[in-house]
Amino acid sequence: MNMDWNQFILGHMDDLVYCCDLEGTGLYCSDSVTHWLGYVPEELIGVKFSEWCHPEDIHVPLSKDLLRHHRSIVELRLKSKEGHYLWFEFSLRLADAGQPNSKILAIGREISKRKYDELMLEETMRIARIGSWEWNVAEDRVALFDQLYPMFGIEKKEERMSPTDALQLLHPSERERLVETVAKAMDVGNFDFEFQHEFQPGDFQYLHIRGIVTYDEDGQPLKISGTVQDISERKLVERKLQETVERYNSLKKYNHDAVFSLDLNGHIINTNVMAEKLTGYKIPQMTGKRFSMFIEERHLQNILSASITDATIEKGIDKIKTKDGTETEVLTTIAPIIINQKNAGFYIIAKDISEQKKLLIAKEAAESTNKAKSEFLAMMSHEIRTPMNGVIGMTDLMLETTEVSDTQREYLDIIRKSGDTLLAIINDILDFAKIESGKAELHEELIDLRKAISETLDILMARANKKGLTLNYFVSPDIPGMLFGDRERLKQILLNLVGNSVKFTYSGGVTVSVNRLPSDNNLIRLRFKVSDTGIGIPREKIPLLFEPFSQLDHFMTRRYEGTGLGLAITKKLVGLMDGEIWVEPQDGPGATFIFDISLKGNTNKIDCQVEGGEEQPPGRKLHILIAEDNEINQIVLQKMLEKLGHSTRIVRNGKEVIQTIAYESFDMIFMDVHMPEMNGLEATEVIKSTVPPEKCPVIVAVTANALKGDRENCLKAGMDDYLSKPIKNSRVAEVISKYF
Repeated sequence: MNMDWNQFILGHMDDLVYCCDLEGTGLYCSDSVTHWLGYVPEELIGVKFSEWCHPEDIHVPLSKDLLRHHRSIVELRLKSKEGHYLWFEFSLRLADAGQPNSKILAIGREISKRKYDELMLEETMRIARIGSWEWNVAEDRVALFDQLYPMFGIEKKEERMSPTDALQLLHPSERERLVETVAKAMDVGNFDFEFQHEFQPGDFQYLHIRGIVTYDEDGQPLKISGTVQDISERKLVERKLQETVERYNSLKKYNHDAVFSLDLNGHIINTNVMAEKLTGYKIPQMTGKRFSMFIEERHLQNILSASITDATIEKGIDKIKTKDGTETEVLTTIAPIIINQKNAGFYIIAKDISEQKKLLIAKEAAESTNKAKSEFLAMMSHEIRTPMNGVIGMTDLMLETTEVSDTQREYLDIIRKSGDTLLAIINDILDFAKIESGKAELHEELIDLRKAISETLDILMARANKKGLTLNYFVSPDIPGMLFGDRERLKQILLNLVGNSVKFTYSGGVTVSVNRLPSDNNLIRLRFKVSDTGIGIPREKIPLLFEPFSQLDHFMTRRYEGTGLGLAITKKLVGLMDGEIWVEPQDGPGATFIFDISLKGNTNKIDCQVEGGEEQPPGRKLHILIAEDNEINQIVLQKMLEKLGHSTRIVRNGKEVIQTIAYESFDMIFMDVHMPEMNGLEATEVIKSTVPPEKCPVIVAVTANALKGDRENCLKAGMDDYLSKPIKNSRVAEVISKYF
């Protein structure tokens, strides 16, 4: 019996055999199509291939390879009769190529599982950021697979590249190292290579290349296959871990405190060199031991367990027992060691505070001494200024109101000058005490610089004239007329320097010059020079000039009065004005003191207000209340005010002040701060809170206190101004004219 073997074989093949024309119309299909896709062959005869092929794969059969080589291998998806798709791998052949009836013959096998596995592998490699590559050594061509293109940030190419082109993907600094690594791999069969890749300008990633070499029978390399993995995240973790380790090691190594790491049971895991210094034990002697070797055992567990929820428990470790049996006072910090969100132990950081304790005790003793000194100065200031007010005030009144002989006037002048000298000494001591304690403050106000210098020289003019000396000053034209700063402190500096020059100059004179220095913003930087033609200062004595209680005449005959604080105070005041002071060294007679300070520039608006202001009319007769418990001071102030043409009334304490102003109106009150029953501050607060502002008299504090805070306390209580004793006619007249 004859058998059609071709039909028999085709009918029993699992592979799908299919034939179509170049237009894709089916001419033949094997029976296996029923098994795979559910169609009977006749359903596909005369039907376009596009009707049962996945839309994305319609043009695959007419691929370039098929048209060029008459053969090709393709993978595509076919739609089953139920509507789902299966993957097939077809071997295509172009039959009767070039003839009008050319046909495409396709033999395919179902590969859905293989494609699924490939897709899963591809997805896995994508998630793991792994791409594969292959170098055909014989052909000297390199193939990169899908994941590598986005990894290197390049476009996908069908053609293979040369090893030289592949090497260009790396930074020039890495290429030589990779070439050396591959060359070694030819001998050993594999290699690992990590490098940093600049994915985009300024955007770096770490990549890891692995490769395995395949050899022929003669041991010659055929190809190298491998992978490239993005290990940036792993490197980040490694770097963070390394940083953590380095920080921990640095904490132990460079910490100035003793650091102990303990397990949960209180055993010492590790410690540092400072712990050796604190305890006297070496690190190996402490490792593995219980921390109770330094504190009481019964406290150890309680302290460790409670430290997680109660940070104050660390105060329980305030002493550490040392190797020699003594105890060292410590300040302790306890921190839990957390690993994977679980408490794995503790850090105990102990600071030796024994030296700090000694310093603290010394500091407290010094503060107590300073407080006592300040209280003593305040008391002495008050006690001395009160009688000085009587001496100087009454002397002024006698000189101005009494007919006296020349001899009597000479005696009165001596009394007044002695009082002024004693007052200057008191002021120097108080000034120095305030500056030394850091309590001196600058009071900013408008300054006419040229007028301030002129007024200072006027004060010293009588002394200069008596010695036949000239006093001159020069201010550079580029310095504004009005500036902002502490006018009185500036005059005090100039008074000290010019006064010293007058004191040690016997012929010639003293010159003050001021020039402007370069400066930023609104600050005006000024350089003052005070030059004289006096006896000069030996170079070796210059370093001593600005020391407290050191006088210029220590190296001469002791003929001059003073505290030796003038230049020390001057240096401090210059420092408060953001400046410095020095002496210009010179051989022979004469001395030049130089100091730089900063003042604030003035606005045109304020200049106009000052220049355009109208002169105040003469003061009217005022009714003034004097609140003073000291009888001498009552008389002094009363006589001064009456001499100025004002009427007065005297009370002895704050209660009498309040009672008096309830029935009588006053323009001003000169209020002593320290009075019995109710002091001046309390009386002022009552007045300010009860008397309407339009009827409230101007209240001027009068006190023998002159320390830091006295003026501020008076103004805070509501007083309008402040006078310190001893009081002079000029100051009384000045404060009255300020308000009337």
